[in-house]
Amino acid sequence: MKKILFTLFIIYGFGLNAQRTDYDWKKMDPKQRKEVINSLSPEERKALLAKFRNNMVMDNLDIDPSDKTEFTEIYNEYLDSQKQIKSQFNSNFNPETLSDDEAKAKLQQSFEVGQKLLDNRKKYADKMQQVIPCQKVLKLFQSEGMMRDKMNERKPHGNNNNGARPKQNP
Repeated sequence: MKKILFTLFIIYGFGLNAQRTDYDWKKMDPKQRKEVINSLSPEERKALLAKFRNNMVMDNLDIDPSDKTEFTEIYNEYLDSQKQIKSQFNSNFNPETLSDDEAKAKLQQSFEVGQKLLDNRKKYADKMQQVIPCQKVLKLFQSEGMMRDKMNERKPHGNNNNGARPKQNP
């Protein structure tokens, strides 16, 4: 009976350890971080990335604690809206195989999606200014560009032979 209880206790302990999400990321070495992240499900990884992104933005902008919840909601809404607009443009095509008419249509579509992204950015800049000062909104958009550049440096650009050319979005 003691062996059974001991075994159940050990299994329960492993189960709790597997569910642990309050890791001290700063004290982990990169190899440990990678192991933990690789052990997470895709949904957990996505949630963790969103949490890291939001924490980094909050720290970078020095958002007042009383405004963090409201700002986070607006910021996540903005990111979701931008993602939805970007999904309207399929950038997985080879421009050299398009006819002139197809290329013109694709170019026009990229301009339209780019304009929608800009309009959406203006809309959310106005919303964000209701919570944080204009200077912080400007700083957010600056840091957003820097984060995107940093991510593009690390991200492989597919397995095709034109790896020297980065994938472009509208």
